[in-house]
Amino acid sequence: MRFLIIGDIVGRPGRRAVQRFLNERRGDFDVVVANVENSAGGFGITRKVYDELKSFGIDVFTSGNHIWDKKEVYEFIDKVEDLLRPANYPKGVPGKGYGVYEKNGAKFSVINLMGRVFLEPNLDNPFARFDELYEEVSSETRVVLVDFHAEVTSEKWAFGIYADGRASLVYGTHTHVPTADEFILKGGTAYVSDVGMTGAWYSVIGMHHKEPIERFLYALPRKFKVEEKESVVFNAVSVDIDERSGKARSIERIREMYE
Repeated sequence: MRFLIIGDIVGRPGRRAVQRFLNERRGDFDVVVANVENSAGGFGITRKVYDELKSFGIDVFTSGNHIWDKKEVYEFIDKVEDLLRPANYPKGVPGKGYGVYEKNGAKFSVINLMGRVFLEPNLDNPFARFDELYEEVSSETRVVLVDFHAEVTSEKWAFGIYADGRASLVYGTHTHVPTADEFILKGGTAYVSDVGMTGAWYSVIGMHHKEPIERFLYALPRKFKVEEKESVVFNAVSVDIDERSGKARSIERIREMYE
């Protein structure tokens, strides 16, 4: 199975880039998974944006700490099967953190987890949560994808090695900066520390540069807004996975620039 994994989609520019790429190349991939926690105005997701992205051909939607930024998400996250929030939130939190899906007769699983270092220390342990979920999903499919939404590369790398030989793919999201460390690990797990964002290139991780720079200069709160006028970068990885063994055959970075 060939998977397209799209990094954090930031606002309208990111959505336009996704639409353009998938209009041209959707047929090259069996399954498309995208992180959408920044897809509506840079913070969170709405039902309208969810429906729009789904119409482009995205199969599964992952997220992270910004999933709750648009309060509207509470109204529909329990009504859709393909929108995930991190699975290591405590019990009682709306939504689901993983799922087993089927495409063209082949089953695959997506697990969404969030790191704790410099991000959210009160979450359940993502390593232990993976153990629990892997036991469940591996009884249905050998193809297991993990979006590890985390701040630091050391935590991501440690998790990648921890899951090596069990997960088919471990990929990082959250920092919006693509890393050049795509590998097939010793146990057959494809890995990359961060896929990178899909959004305005000349920006501060998708946001207009003025307000973030002022915050760095003066240490005062500023309201960030999505950069709308610059060229857009599309960041993703293409991963080929043997559906019988669950082992990855290849992982390749994709970067496209659009005006």
